[in-house]
Amino acid sequence: MRLKHRYISFAILSAFFTGAFALDKTQETNSIEAKSTLNDQQSVAVTIYNQDLALVKDTRKVNIKAGLNALALRDVSAQMRPETALLRSINAPGSLTLLEQNFDFDLLTPQKMLEKYVGKTVSIVKTNPATGAETTEKATVLSANNGVVLKIGNRIETGLPGRIVYDDVPENLRDRPTLVTQFNVTQINNKGVSDQTVELSYLTGGLAWKADYVAELNDKENQLDLSGWVTLTNTSGASYKNAKLQLVAGDVNRVQEQMRPMAKSMRGEVMMADAAAPMQEEGLLEYHLYTLDRPTNIMESQTKQVSLLSASGVPARKELVLKGAEYYYQSQYGEIGTKMKVGVFIEFENKEASKLGMPLPKGVLRVYKKDSAGNAQFVGEDNIDHTPKNETVRLKLGEAFDVTADKKQTDFKLLPNPQKGHSAYESAYELVLKNAKKEKVTVTVQEPIGGDWKIVNESAPHTKANSHLAFWKIDVPAEGSTTLTYRAVVKY
Repeated sequence: MRLKHRYISFAILSAFFTGAFALDKTQETNSIEAKSTLNDQQSVAVTIYNQDLALVKDTRKVNIKAGLNALALRDVSAQMRPETALLRSINAPGSLTLLEQNFDFDLLTPQKMLEKYVGKTVSIVKTNPATGAETTEKATVLSANNGVVLKIGNRIETGLPGRIVYDDVPENLRDRPTLVTQFNVTQINNKGVSDQTVELSYLTGGLAWKADYVAELNDKENQLDLSGWVTLTNTSGASYKNAKLQLVAGDVNRVQEQMRPMAKSMRGEVMMADAAAPMQEEGLLEYHLYTLDRPTNIMESQTKQVSLLSASGVPARKELVLKGAEYYYQSQYGEIGTKMKVGVFIEFENKEASKLGMPLPKGVLRVYKKDSAGNAQFVGEDNIDHTPKNETVRLKLGEAFDVTADKKQTDFKLLPNPQKGHSAYESAYELVLKNAKKEKVTVTVQEPIGGDWKIVNESAPHTKANSHLAFWKIDVPAEGSTTLTYRAVVKY
């Protein structure tokens, strides 16, 4: 009798260490797998970061018995990072002791079934096309790589000669055809009540967000209306219904790991959300946290947009900029360029006085302007980085069509060396700015100059922006031109 008890204890201990807590018809254990689906879900909260990373907090009500349990939490993310999973009891803290957890991510498909039966016996059912009679043969699956190889009796056959019948579904395959069926099987020791409210939190890939902005310039190009949208993309393999949504903007450091390839593909379903109240913003360490003030559905394989901010009548400035190059001042070039491109820039202040003031997550800002018929036309876009409050947003929209420049070097000479190991140059330039528009424009000419430099002669006064940059503000009349000349001495 004592030997019998020892045998039973050893069987239970062996099952514990091998993780064999699922129901097995060939064994008698105290552990039966309980299953939890989205029907048990009480709430879900999703915090999404910029770098294809999200934190999911899934709260469910489950019924589990005292003692050893196996709890299969279905409908979790297909791209869960299982090493980050944490299960805890909400209504009975400390009553659950996590023993081990397995993340089964094999999807039950005919091909997967065949692969799991390599080396095992299956039944091949053939149907006589003339009589409809069925015959059954036993076969051993030799290979399931790029097809199937079977041993039937003393012969080897390839392909599928008939219908394959399996004895059972392998334990590590899960059967949820409506989703990329991923399971987090968590084994727990329940010391508390049978009705438990548990929270499963984990990090996952497949959830991403980015900010997109739309601005419309007024006719005078000195104000704009700005709307900000958060674009969410869910390819995680799970849906999050009535989720509390939060977004973290900032560059969070992550340890780079080799990603497990996933079979999930995105169908490209897009949902546009109605405009609503702006998201609430707060500081989080050295990042910014944005919270949606209402639950939202983040469905599997879907892209949707949520309103981030809205502001009208934001003061803006347009600037035409011609940028030079530092190498002009070290050699003789003569003609430098004709019909040089003049960049078109728009900038505004992210201040409360400018009807903004919310820290802006990085994203793409697209600018529109109405034509004479009142139709909004796209006039350019640019990336903006994370922009704190009270900072300036500056966008390059493109190159001016009607404003061009011709530049040439009119003089160049090498000056006597100021000291051993150094050199000095003197060069002169002529810049003709042309304006084909019917109104006057102002062009900012920016010249980066290295070394120790000095403008010794010029047709218009310059401003020394910093030790490496000089700029001029040049007015160009309507359908006319203006010539800027200057001479510089540079020492290296």
